[in-house]
Amino acid sequence: MQIFESTNRIIVTCSNRLSPYLEKEVKQLGYTPLRIFKTGVELNGTMQDCIKLNLNLRCASQVLFSVKEFRAFNADDLYKELVNFPWEDILALDGYFSITSNVNNETITNNLFANVRVKDAIVDWFRNKTGERPNSGPELNKAVIHLYWQDDYAEIFLDTSGETLSKHGYRKIPGKAPMLESLAAATLLATNWDKKSAVINPMCGSGTVAIEAALLATNRKPGLLRDNYAFMHIAGFDEIMYLDEYKKLEQQVVDIPNLKIIATDISEDAVMIAKVNAGIAGVEEMVGFAVCDFEETKIIEDEKGIVFFNPEYGDRLGVEAELELTYKRIGDFLKKKCKGYTGYIFTGNLELAKKIGLKPKRRIEFFTSKIDCRLLEYELYDGTKRIDKLEG
Repeated sequence: MQIFESTNRIIVTCSNRLSPYLEKEVKQLGYTPLRIFKTGVELNGTMQDCIKLNLNLRCASQVLFSVKEFRAFNADDLYKELVNFPWEDILALDGYFSITSNVNNETITNNLFANVRVKDAIVDWFRNKTGERPNSGPELNKAVIHLYWQDDYAEIFLDTSGETLSKHGYRKIPGKAPMLESLAAATLLATNWDKKSAVINPMCGSGTVAIEAALLATNRKPGLLRDNYAFMHIAGFDEIMYLDEYKKLEQQVVDIPNLKIIATDISEDAVMIAKVNAGIAGVEEMVGFAVCDFEETKIIEDEKGIVFFNPEYGDRLGVEAELELTYKRIGDFLKKKCKGYTGYIFTGNLELAKKIGLKPKRRIEFFTSKIDCRLLEYELYDGTKRIDKLEG
């Protein structure tokens, strides 16, 4: 088996409700998805394609490369199938590997047990062939084997990503309740932003939305900020394949000289954290940071950009009552100071959203963790547009 020369099924996973945006990314890279589901995209390709996908995708979680499908009714069946698999084509004897899984089988009450049986099969194969074995453990920074097991259907993948792609590598200081980087990228892709006009991000927190906006506008891909993937630890890996793809990322970066991104927060600590994160991402000079209440955020005139809020949702009694006033103030700010822009509010509390006092043009569905969320879009007409609309 020549892993780096074979064409197999590739599953690119993502967080729930991000697959429409992941699909667009995959197509922009020149691939034709075979199947779209709520947490991922399926296509056919090679390990070189996996390298390209890992380096380019903003909305993905893992890139999985299928190497074996079989039937397994219980853990013994699982072991018997895998103890005879040619693991030397995938894992180095002096290497390190870990096991992850997605298991729904009536004989398995603990996924860790299934993981152990996969690990046992791999270790026993090497011991039977060589008398030695690779090291294994929970770390995801080397080779990663993924088991998908649904009823009696089992499939073994190489998780070519390792650590999740949802984190884009710049947020060393997360701040309070930060939005996941892949989610922030997807919400921006869901807006009508043209990647050239202004982005105003009050209540910026750790800066994720503003940073992702700068990365999107300048076509800086996540692979520029990461130097370790699981595919690098698979037997037969040729570093030249990776370096070629990395060089393409560098060549694709564009300069947007008049790009205007403003990020503000009332917390001095939050703004400091956001600046540090932006610096790591290489976009600090593209974002204008300021410490202030959101109502004092500078709005750039004669722009048709977006204003993006991600306020707290309120998950405790008392806190929600206080947030009612905040959401009303956000609505007033959008109506009075942001005419000509398109407003976006990302929230997991639709009752609070009613306090905004504006009717959303679109309600775009998302999840954050297990919270059912909406990205609410508001057209904020300026005076001229309102008159034209009435006269038409």
